[in-house]
Amino acid sequence: MSNTLRVLRVHLVTWPGLLIWPWAILATSFLVNLAVFGAVHAQQANDDGFTGGMASIYCVVLVICAQWAAQVFPLTLGMSATRRSFYAASALLLLGGSLGYGVLLYLLSLVERATDGWGVSMHFFGLEFMAGHGALAILMYTVPFLVFGFIGLFTGLVHKRWGVNGLFSLALGALVVFGGGTALVTWQGRWHAIGHWFTSQSAVALMAGWPAILAALLAAAGYLAVRRATA
Repeated sequence: MSNTLRVLRVHLVTWPGLLIWPWAILATSFLVNLAVFGAVHAQQANDDGFTGGMASIYCVVLVICAQWAAQVFPLTLGMSATRRSFYAASALLLLGGSLGYGVLLYLLSLVERATDGWGVSMHFFGLEFMAGHGALAILMYTVPFLVFGFIGLFTGLVHKRWGVNGLFSLALGALVVFGGGTALVTWQGRWHAIGHWFTSQSAVALMAGWPAILAALLAAAGYLAVRRATA
């Protein structure tokens, strides 16, 4: 536990990167979209629109977690911390940060709803299928952070252990799995069944339940990778 807390302190030294960059990029995306929607709204009446700009903060978290493997991991090993301590501290920080980010995004979605889409009918933080779920929406914002974060941490550790060849091999494997799966589903004519399965799932299951299982699998993959990673 002492080693884990020591690694956590090392992580927190880089707090500007953890707090400033994700929200600075999200704020920039928000302001750009607000300007566009404001211009359109001033010229003509328009229906509510969804921007997709909120995805930017999830992508930034992925990059930050990948950098942990490149920067924090060798530093903590040099401080005699174990690989297990590094991974435990990283997972704890990711869990706590994801929950905090999820709460903030949920609060922003409430403000957005109260202001009728910031006065220009723009839906940036609030997704239509999340409406009506109350505080459960916090999980729907939080769990995707875990998925993206563990993807970043896993790929960073793969690069740390196997270099560029490891990343290319990982990308090639993903291409084979997803490309092959797409071809198989198309050949079997199962797209309708897959679409029906998605539409039969609740919003909570799609945004929090199934992604939580994926996050757990990615966390396990990252743990296996860190055991073979070298500084």
